[in-house]
Amino acid sequence: TSTAWGRVANLVFSPCKLLTRGNPSLKSNLHLQAFPASRGSFPFFSLLSLWACIMPQIASRNSQAVRPDLVLSEQPSTVRNFWKKIRWVNTIALIGTPLLSLYALYSTPIHTKTLIWSIIWYYCTGLGITAGYHRLWAHRSYSASLSLRIVLMLVASGAAQGSIRWWSAAHRNHHRFTDTEKDPYSMQKGFFHAHMGWIMMTPDPKKKGRSDISDLDVDPLVKFQHRHFTPIMIFMGFILPCVVAGYGWGDFRGGFFFAGILRLVVVHHATFCVNSLAHWIGDQPFDDRLTPRDHVLTAFATLGEGYHNFHHEFPIDYRNAIEWYQYDPTKWLIRLFHVLGLASGLRQFPSNEIQKGIVQQRQKKLDQWRGRLDWGVPVDQLPVIEYDDYIEAAKEKNLILMSGVVHDVTDFISSHPGGKALIKSGIGKDMTAAFNGGVYDHSNAAHNLLATMRVGVVRGGMQVEIRKRGQKEGKFGELDVLSRRFPHTNPAAAIALTI
Repeated sequence: TSTAWGRVANLVFSPCKLLTRGNPSLKSNLHLQAFPASRGSFPFFSLLSLWACIMPQIASRNSQAVRPDLVLSEQPSTVRNFWKKIRWVNTIALIGTPLLSLYALYSTPIHTKTLIWSIIWYYCTGLGITAGYHRLWAHRSYSASLSLRIVLMLVASGAAQGSIRWWSAAHRNHHRFTDTEKDPYSMQKGFFHAHMGWIMMTPDPKKKGRSDISDLDVDPLVKFQHRHFTPIMIFMGFILPCVVAGYGWGDFRGGFFFAGILRLVVVHHATFCVNSLAHWIGDQPFDDRLTPRDHVLTAFATLGEGYHNFHHEFPIDYRNAIEWYQYDPTKWLIRLFHVLGLASGLRQFPSNEIQKGIVQQRQKKLDQWRGRLDWGVPVDQLPVIEYDDYIEAAKEKNLILMSGVVHDVTDFISSHPGGKALIKSGIGKDMTAAFNGGVYDHSNAAHNLLATMRVGVVRGGMQVEIRKRGQKEGKFGELDVLSRRFPHTNPAAAIALTI
C-alpha cells in the first residue's frame, strides 16, 4: 500500500509473514492492503485482527521449537548460530515498540487529555507490576482480597511482561541465585543483559535455576491468567487505552500510540531498571556481598523499587523504603489497600533485625576504613627491652617512656606545640604522669600521634602510672590493647604478662 499506515504495518509485521509458509488459512488473513487509505484514519481493528491471527501461530511455533532451541543454547555462540539463539518475537517487540513510539511522536499530535490518560494508565499498569506481580505474588508480602487480586492481575497484564506465573518464577530465581549463573538477569553478565538482553536470548537450560512456585500453581486466578494471557494482555495493553481515548474525546490514534505503545515502552524500561540500574548505582547500607543497591533516582524510575539493597536483604517486607521521606508509591498504595480493607497481613521484617544489618554494615565499613590508617606498631609486636637498655639507648636517640612503651620522638621535637625544651627534658625518662595531666593532659589526637612513634616495650613497665580520671571516663591510653586483654591488672603487670 502507498499509505503511511501501510508502510508502518509492513515494517512492523512483515517478519511475521514467514509464519504463513505452508499455512494458507493464515496467509489469507494477512491482507495489509485492506488498511484504510486515508492518512487520518487508523487501522486499529485490522492490526488487532492481524495480531490475533499471528499470536497463536507464534505460540505454536515456539512450543514446537523448544527442544532444538534448548540444544542450540548449549552450544558456544558463533557468527553463524548467534542469530538462531535470538528470541525473535521478544526482540521484535522490544525494538519495534520504541520505533513505533518515535513514529508516533513525529506524526501524531498529543492531546492534553490523551497525555493525562497515558500517565494515569502508566501508573496503573506499572503499580500492577510492583504491587501485584512483585510484592503480592512473587514475594507474598501481603494478602489481598479476590477483587483486588483480579484488578491487579488485569492492570499488570497491560504491562505486557508475561504471566504472573512466569514473571514470579523468574524473580524468585533471581533472589535465590543472585549474581550467579542461575540468576536469569545477573548483573555479572553486563548491564545490557540484566536490563533486557536476557529476554531477547534463549537461555542455557543447564544454567537455569529452579524455585518453588507450588503456591502459584494452585492459585485459580494465576492459572486462568497464564492460560489466557495473550488476549488479556492485548485488551488491557492496547484495546482499553485506545477505546478510552477514542470514545472519551475522539483520539483513537493517540490512545493507541501514546496510552498504548509509548506507555508500554516506558513501563517496560521502568521494570527493566530494577534488574539493571538497581544493581549498578547507589549505596549498600545493609550488605555489600551482592550487587543490589539503594538509590533515589532508581526509586523514581521504578515506582519505588529503587531501594534494592533493602529489598534483597528483607524480601518478604512489603516495603522497599522504610523511611517516611523515601519514595515508594507502591508501599503507600498497599497501605491504602489495607486501610480500605482490601489488603491484610502486611509483612514487615522486625525493626531490631533491620537495625542489626545497618550496624553490622557500618561496622564493616569502619573496620575497612580503620585498616587503611596508620595506628602505629601494635604493642604486642614491639621488641621488649630492659629499663637499663632504654636509659642507655636514650643517650643516642630521642626516646621517651610513656605507659611502659618506648617512643622515638626525633621527628616530632621541632613540631611539639609546647616547645622543644619541654619535650627534650623528658628524653630518657618516664613521662607518663606528665603526659597525662602532670604537665598537660594531652588530647586524643596527641595519643593517636604518639602511638605512631612506638619502638619498644620496657620489661615490667617501670614507672607506669594509671590515669584514674581517664579510666572513669572510659578512655584508653597507650596500653589500650593490653588493658583490654587484662582488665583487672595494672599496666605494668599487663606488660609483664605478655613477656
